[in-house]
Amino acid sequence: MDFLGSPFFPNLLYLVLVAGLWLTALAIVSPGTGTLEILAFATLAAAGFGISQVAINWWAVIVLIIGIVLLLLALRLPHEEVWLLLSAAAFCVGSVFLFRLEEGGLAVHPAVAISASAVTMGYFWIALRNSIIAYKSSPVMDLSKLQGAIGEVRTLLDPTGSVYVSGELWTARAESPLDVGTKVRVRDREGLILIVESAE
Repeated sequence: MDFLGSPFFPNLLYLVLVAGLWLTALAIVSPGTGTLEILAFATLAAAGFGISQVAINWWAVIVLIIGIVLLLLALRLPHEEVWLLLSAAAFCVGSVFLFRLEEGGLAVHPAVAISASAVTMGYFWIALRNSIIAYKSSPVMDLSKLQGAIGEVRTLLDPTGSVYVSGELWTARAESPLDVGTKVRVRDREGLILIVESAE
């Protein structure tokens, strides 16, 4: 039996494409180690190979590209939830209608399409929306405000140790040894290491 010609192949290919779109979207809104990017590339490459073996609707490719553009707008513009839902809708429509039968009509079974589209909308709303909100939010701690803050030595500074400043435990360095319990003032900062001096 020719698997590529079987009615199950477009459904499997559709699910691989949807997984690739999910990974791509998550990689866009949560860049980091490169793991997501590699997984997204591998999944989309597998989907791309499969797409080359079946008939497709080219207008659906354009809809998928529009979905990526809308996702990027969600990162940059206010009201990210609107852009995100439009992006999810474009991904759903584009992926469902991408594959077609040679004789015309949808190649993806409606039950598979409806189920995957519903999960995609939920995924975009819950996972990606929260990632975008975190991406856009201001840092909780403004490190520039630490300058001049008063804290307390928690482990001997000789020359490095730890201090408690602004409700956080920090690595700190002092020019001269400071005992545990000594009040200190933040004079400067080098990365995440505070430069402190005695405040007593």
